[in-house]
Amino acid sequence: MSALGGDAHAAALRAFGDKHVDARGILIISAHWQVSRPLRVTAWDQMPLLYDFGGFPDELYRIQYPSPGDPGLAARIAGVLLAGDQDTTFDTVRGLDHGAWVPARLAWPEAKLPVLEVSMPFLDPPQLFQLGRALRPLRDDGVLVVGSGGIVHNLSRVRLADKNAPVDEWAAEFDAWVALQVEKREIGKLYEYRRSAPHARLSVPTTEHFDPLFAVMGAAWPDDSLETIFAGFHHGNLSMRSFCLG
Repeated sequence: MSALGGDAHAAALRAFGDKHVDARGILIISAHWQVSRPLRVTAWDQMPLLYDFGGFPDELYRIQYPSPGDPGLAARIAGVLLAGDQDTTFDTVRGLDHGAWVPARLAWPEAKLPVLEVSMPFLDPPQLFQLGRALRPLRDDGVLVVGSGGIVHNLSRVRLADKNAPVDEWAAEFDAWVALQVEKREIGKLYEYRRSAPHARLSVPTTEHFDPLFAVMGAAWPDDSLETIFAGFHHGNLSMRSFCLG
């Protein structure tokens, strides 16, 4: 539903996008493209969107976002991953899932920048961090490496009828704990979040929405500054926290 915009979260992403309109391209690691190795990089000129969700208002299925692909950039991405010992191939069929086009559309509504995806394999946090490290050279090319998921994402607990519902204490505690570890670069503590963080099992019942965090942490340099793009919740416990390391 955040794709419809019109709120503080959408405005914050738009403000961030306005500061990065000269990016070479956007490479997104989405919670909604989790497949086994090899890694897959989208290598099309332009593909339709995937409306990979059901039961939502019709207006969501009418949204278009005709961002270009970039096969040349896809080749560069694949080369960087292969150099980092990450087995990689191209995908010329799959369109952008909503984990990619929703934030991209909010940040860059003009759809002029190339938007590509790289699949997320089933890996543990340290391995996902190493995947991100393999992507670091892309930042010198002006490519933004984006992780799209959610720090607190338990759809069995969200109150869909009330976007501005009071925030559940358990969700706020876990979200704050993660934000602090990111700020302090405590990657070891983040690796062990399911055992050490407050309310981790409730906040992250399945890991796919949390896992992109490790890849973008890996792509960051140790001295990168932290910018909080947005901090807040929708529907009582759905964390919309977004941040930039760079």
